[in-house]
Amino acid sequence: MAHNNGGDPHISIVIPVYNEEAILHAAIVDLRERLAPMGWKYEIILAENGSKDRTVEIGQELATKYGNAESGQVKIISMGEPNYGKAMKQGILLARGDLVICDEIDLCDADFHRRAVEILETGEADLVIGSKLAEGAEDDRPVIRHAASIAYSTMLRLLLGFRGTDTHGLKAFRRDALLDVVRACLVDKDVFASEFVIRADRGGVRTKEVPVRVIEKRPPSINLFKRVPNVLKSVAKLTYAIRIRG
Repeated sequence: MAHNNGGDPHISIVIPVYNEEAILHAAIVDLRERLAPMGWKYEIILAENGSKDRTVEIGQELATKYGNAESGQVKIISMGEPNYGKAMKQGILLARGDLVICDEIDLCDADFHRRAVEILETGEADLVIGSKLAEGAEDDRPVIRHAASIAYSTMLRLLLGFRGTDTHGLKAFRRDALLDVVRACLVDKDVFASEFVIRADRGGVRTKEVPVRVIEKRPPSINLFKRVPNVLKSVAKLTYAIRIRG
């Protein structure tokens, strides 16, 4: 696959961050160390959204420290409001790499990155999804969180005909193949990731799921039960966006 010309990175890693002062610095330093042997020319885009702690400050320190690195440059963008989907979408639109990896700060799974890039570069698929629910996956999160993920995916299958096992978490794709899908997404917050995957699926994008092991570095930043009403509202919006507006 042809790489970008000039100084552009080949791979962009987009990571939404919200109130992550406890793990942000260590997670990024560790990720850069684990990616170094792969020899990629890549950038990390921290898509900050509405943090109330020192996340922005730490992100800026990392951007200053690695801003001129030949590979593994770190940048930070800030949304000013807690909106995961809006931050993720903006990060993807600003990405310069041929390949884009959407990561989570508490996962940063370099093994998934390696496998996904291999699949994209051999042309086997245009979108790779790291599934915590596919056969062979290991979900080491609390049982209630695992059950919630199964319930959510089942709901997407019933309401929207989703054919995969997981829409949230790790994914990687060829930017030129999926950029129009990203732009077409109408719903933000938690459900942007689901809309993106479902629109890709419905649009016939060649997709491959790979099983991943999920070990969280910290408890979720938002309580699971507090999220339920918002997620149900967002799924209703998503169903309207896809089924009615198309």
